[in-house]
Amino acid sequence: MKRYEVLAKEIEGSILAGVLRNGDRLPSVRSTSTSRGLSASTVFQAYYLLEARGIIRARQRSGYFVNWSSRKAPPTVDAPSQPANTPISVDVCARVFAILESTRSRNVVPFGSAFPSPLLFPLARLGRSMAQSAKNFEPWDTVDYLTPGSPDLRRQIALRYLADGMQVHMDEIVITNGALEALNLCLQAVARPGDAVIVECPTFYGALQALENHGLRAIQVPTCPKGGIDLPSLEKTIQLHQPAACWLMPNFQNPLGTLMAEDKKKALVELLTRHDVPLIEDDVYAELYFGDKRPLPAKAYDTTGIVMHCSSFSKCLAPGYRIGWSAPGRYARRVAQKKLITTLTTSAPAQGGLANYLEQGGYDKHLRKLRQTLAEQQRIFSQAVGHYFPAGTRATRPEGGYFLWVELPEGVDAMHVHERALAMDISVAPGPIFSASHAFKNCIRLNFGHAWNDASERAMAALGKIVASSAPITVGAVAR
Repeated sequence: MKRYEVLAKEIEGSILAGVLRNGDRLPSVRSTSTSRGLSASTVFQAYYLLEARGIIRARQRSGYFVNWSSRKAPPTVDAPSQPANTPISVDVCARVFAILESTRSRNVVPFGSAFPSPLLFPLARLGRSMAQSAKNFEPWDTVDYLTPGSPDLRRQIALRYLADGMQVHMDEIVITNGALEALNLCLQAVARPGDAVIVECPTFYGALQALENHGLRAIQVPTCPKGGIDLPSLEKTIQLHQPAACWLMPNFQNPLGTLMAEDKKKALVELLTRHDVPLIEDDVYAELYFGDKRPLPAKAYDTTGIVMHCSSFSKCLAPGYRIGWSAPGRYARRVAQKKLITTLTTSAPAQGGLANYLEQGGYDKHLRKLRQTLAEQQRIFSQAVGHYFPAGTRATRPEGGYFLWVELPEGVDAMHVHERALAMDISVAPGPIFSASHAFKNCIRLNFGHAWNDASERAMAALGKIVASSAPITVGAVAR
């Protein structure tokens, strides 16, 4: 453990033990450096780490203060799912559309939203970058921006891969209308109607919608909130059903928030390579990590081009711009062809604006601030769930992203909770929309990507009462 990590752990221990209380001012960097015999940079690193975790907060010209309330998060969800190991037809589109459509009003508290708050992003700066790009737009750019997309933007994306030690040539990258188009194009490139595709359980409902739309069947594989997909079950499923592809999310999986360990990602790619099963990797949340290093994608361990890596700027920089991409390895030509015959190209102004922004710098500074905000909000939301929800509630503790997966007491109907909450202008994402078999009937997904305020506090208190009153038996009083 590094020196700054040791210091951070000691300070966190003092806070958890109550020696340092919420609102207390931490010793200055200079005094801590002197008393501990550490360099100022080491102390700063420790404070930055604690700030990223939401445990302390910096106040301009005042120093660092404890930012830790007495509320406790609920117990964690740690049991793996147990889906049936058979290909099944998917029928979720109508239900998902109805639920999402009902939560679009600004008057609704957006716990069920799929997006973080738009106020978290440098939209004014992006607008200036787009204006600058438009001034320099040349007539032949209309040709250059056709499939596979802007050379400047693809170069910037390739540089992001290179920063992680990955050699992804810009010619492999295909710019798309958001990550969802990238994922759908990859799916079309390797699967045909009637084929079966492996998904996690639970999984992102967008994956289920894509399977349904393309006439594909889903095979759900057990997934654990702490470790991700079960590899022995995955191999057994591949041997039994010979799927056309796997659609997985190793980094901060939606809805669980799971971060797969690096050695497990490596083992996953090796397993799929042995069986020649392409991996469609949904990696849209990788930039939203709360630790000190961006987690590598599964593609980092790919030596044969079997991983089709997909991501976007929608969740971390530019919502509404709809700029995503795929780096689909050996399938790059197929994906580019699918793009060409479907949507042909992606908005030239949006591509140019993002390329200009990335070239000018500032992206990593924005990301650091965004991660600190989300880490703090995760703590606040987790503690609010523990405070207001009844006994028997469990929740995940994600290390990135902006979703909490909440397992309600046995017998609570998540769809019923969703309907009652919506009548009070509170949205939640009910568990059944994350399963091809409509499982997870007592689970909900909550979005902590919006600022905590008085409306959030009231909504969480009301939601806790709805959950408590929805249980078929007494499950304990709502905490006050």
